[in-house]
Amino acid sequence: MSTGTAGAPGYSARRTLPLSVEFVRQLRRRRTLVMFGLLLVLPWVLAAAFELGAGQPRPGQGAAGTGLRMSDLATTGGLNFAVFTLSVSATFLLVVAVALFCGDTVAGEANWASLRYLLAAPVPRGRLLRQKLIVALGYAAAAVCALPLMALLTGTLVFGWADVQVPGTGEVVPAAVALPRFALVVGYVLVCQLVVASLAFLLSATTDSPLGAVGGAVGLVIVCNILQAVDALGGVREFLPTYWNSAWLAALTPEPDLSGMLRGVAVAVAYSSILIAVAFRRFGRKDIVS
Repeated sequence: MSTGTAGAPGYSARRTLPLSVEFVRQLRRRRTLVMFGLLLVLPWVLAAAFELGAGQPRPGQGAAGTGLRMSDLATTGGLNFAVFTLSVSATFLLVVAVALFCGDTVAGEANWASLRYLLAAPVPRGRLLRQKLIVALGYAAAAVCALPLMALLTGTLVFGWADVQVPGTGEVVPAAVALPRFALVVGYVLVCQLVVASLAFLLSATTDSPLGAVGGAVGLVIVCNILQAVDALGGVREFLPTYWNSAWLAALTPEPDLSGMLRGVAVAVAYSSILIAVAFRRFGRKDIVS
């Protein structure tokens, strides 16, 4: 048998903390089951709410359906319902889900006083952080995709299948054209959530409090959303990590404009790359006492 760097016969750092083991460990966590349960049930709750309120009077609309809000169009078809569900969830619920999966991954181990035992296994710090990050991003991506997919299924079963109607203008986009664009929108929302994931992961690698890591990431989004409303900031707002989060709405118009989405991807990738790099650097120098 060969002797690895840890001095134990047969030791190989590449065999420590396999991804399959970490995926199963996180899957068995109660917060994982509760969060996915919430995301999968929410579209049905919204559909039930729309059905219960079907007889209530609605605001007036202009000719050809102009002046309609997104909520007014949610019951016109599965795609419209999925778009509405994503729009009301992306700014907070999905943020909480992503922050939960990425903010609890390392800080949770520290909070349970099991982090130092993992490192004593021994699992190299860089590998431990990498495996934790991959699994956390995997669950975060699954959460971001699960909600719109379930909303699309729910909306189609409850409200049928129809073309997408653009809020405000009343323009119609054929469902065959809107469906691949909606897939692009989901991918864009996923990329935008990378900033939240990266910050939560950095805080998780820095603190021993999972709640602090999750709350810090969610707090950043809240603060950025407030700053976006300050017109005096002018063009500075474009560098806020959440400024372009709603740019995907332009992809569902008859003549889509993807320039805002491209800027949003650039900002998200830049911020997330810096935050993840800082996380690895900080964790590599951190004194693990829990």
